[in-house]
Amino acid sequence: MSWIDEQRADAREWCAGRSWAWRVVLLAALAWLGVRHLVEPEYWSIFMGLTLALHELGHVLFSPFGETLGVAGGSITQLLAPLAAAIVLHRQRDWFGVAVAGAWLAFSLANLGTYIGDAREGALPLVSLGEGEDVIHDWNYLLDAAGWLHHDAGFARLARLLSATVLGASIAFGAWLCRVMAVTRERVAEG
Repeated sequence: MSWIDEQRADAREWCAGRSWAWRVVLLAALAWLGVRHLVEPEYWSIFMGLTLALHELGHVLFSPFGETLGVAGGSITQLLAPLAAAIVLHRQRDWFGVAVAGAWLAFSLANLGTYIGDAREGALPLVSLGEGEDVIHDWNYLLDAAGWLHHDAGFARLARLLSATVLGASIAFGAWLCRVMAVTRERVAEG
């Protein structure tokens, strides 16, 4: 049996006897939020407050490793946090939690796409941790340093494409889990 088959079997076992109804509502809300994030680049959901806080924390965490990593650390952390959540939830065998963490990653990628796409224009309001500090645009700095500033729109499209792909996979996985939950509950009820 392959690793994927083992994971699928474990997810099916996890689903047995669990309630799917509230999860479908949450999944629908996540899908709706995800589409909003993709269609409206500056859309702000509850996830964006958490993402912004993690982004700013990332600058602090990565600052000991030099200026470039200090600047990139915000974006790195905002992507690593939902990935870490997915790993922890997977280890706890919370399969639906993995789907939710995937949706969060998709929201973070959509937000990142918006930020990258603003690298040359610099129209987005920026946050600074210190008063009176010169605020730099992370992606203007990073892309300019690499000589790729003229590719900001392409990198932004890539981030949004990844966002749409991760969102679709996460919602599909969550829907599959809900379907398995519903089917196993019906079998238990029939008895």
